[in-house]
Amino acid sequence: MNFLSNTTLFKRIAVFISLIIVSLILWNTYIFFQKFKIDERAKMEILASAQRELATNTNLDANVDLPLKIIETINNIPMIMVSENGEIEHQNLDSVKLLNPSYLAQELEKMKAENNPIEISYKGKNKKLIYYRDSNLLNKLTYYPLALILILILFLSVIYLFYNSNKIAETNKLWTGMAKETAHQIGTPLSSLLGWIAILKMEKMNDSYVAEIEKDVQRLNTIANRFSKIGSKPILKEENIVTITKQALDYLVSRSSKQVKFDFTTSANEIKTNINTELFGWVIENLLKNAIDAIQGKGNIKVAISNKDKKVIILVSDSGKGISKNLHKQIFKPGFTTKKRGWGLGLSLSKRIIEDYHKGKINVQSSELNKGTTFKITLNKI
Repeated sequence: MNFLSNTTLFKRIAVFISLIIVSLILWNTYIFFQKFKIDERAKMEILASAQRELATNTNLDANVDLPLKIIETINNIPMIMVSENGEIEHQNLDSVKLLNPSYLAQELEKMKAENNPIEISYKGKNKKLIYYRDSNLLNKLTYYPLALILILILFLSVIYLFYNSNKIAETNKLWTGMAKETAHQIGTPLSSLLGWIAILKMEKMNDSYVAEIEKDVQRLNTIANRFSKIGSKPILKEENIVTITKQALDYLVSRSSKQVKFDFTTSANEIKTNINTELFGWVIENLLKNAIDAIQGKGNIKVAISNKDKKVIILVSDSGKGISKNLHKQIFKPGFTTKKRGWGLGLSLSKRIIEDYHKGKINVQSSELNKGTTFKITLNKI
C-alpha cells in the first residue's frame, strides 16, 4: 500500500513538473520567436534603407560599398520588391522553384499574409514595396518546442512503463506467493486425510467409499501440486497427450450433469509431446469448466485432437452462448470475467501455461453468439 501511494504521489509530482516545464518551454520559445521576428524586421528595414540609398544616389563618384555590402549580407530572408508600375525584383528565393511560373506569385501572397511591407520612396516618388517572409531558420524554430515536448513525453512514458512494470512484478509476486502458500496450507490436511484413509482400510470400511475418498484426496494433491508450480519453471516430460487430455475429460464427465453430452475424438491413439501433465490437465479442465458454464448445464461439449506436420492441435468446442469478437483477446487478460463469481484467472493462467511454459499457442478459433465457441491449443509434437 505504501508503495502504491508513493507511486501515485510521484506520478502527480511528475505530471505537475512536466506541465511547468512544457509551459516554460512554450513561453521561452514564444519570446525568442518574437525577438527573432523583430530582429528580422529590423534587418529588412536596414536593407530597405540600403536600397533607398542606392536608388537616390545620383553621384557616380559616391561610395556605395556600404549599401551593397548590407544587401549582400542579408541573404537568408526571402523578399520580393514590387515597384509602382508592377516591376518585380526578388532576392533569396529558391532558384529551382523559380522555374515554375506560379511560384513567384504564390510566394508574394505568403509574404503579404505574414508581414507588413516596407515602403521605399524618395520625396514621394518612385515608390516601391518590399515584401518578405520569415527565414527558413525561423520557420524551423517553430518546431523546436514540439521536439522538446515529444522528448519530454517519451521520457515520462519510460518512467510510467518502469513504474507500471514494477507494479505488475509486485502483483505477480503476490499471486505467486498466495499460490505457493495455498499449496502449503493444503498439504497439512492432506497428510491427515491420508492417515484417516489408512485407518478406514484397517477398519474394513466399504471399499467403494474408501476408493472415492482416495480419488478426491488425490485430486486435492494434484491441485496443491499445480499451485506449487506457479511462478517456477515446470519440468516437461515426454507424454501421450491423448491420454492426459482424456483423463482430464473423464474426471469432469463423472462430476457433470447427465444433460451435458461429451464427445471425444482423436486422429491417433498416441501423440507424443513434451508437457507437464498436472499443468496441462489444469488447462483442459479450465476450458471444459468454461464450456459447461457457457452451455449453462445443458448442451454439447466436444474435445478433438489431431496432428499435422510437427504440430498437435486440441480443440475444445461447446454449444453455448458464444463470445463477442471484440472480447476474443480480452478474455485472456487477468481479472476479466463475465461470471458473477470468480476472479477471471482461469484463461489467463491457461495462456501462461501453454505459451510461456509449453511454448505453444492458445486462442479462440471461432465463436458465434448463441451457437458456441471453439478454443484451439497448438503444441509442438515430438
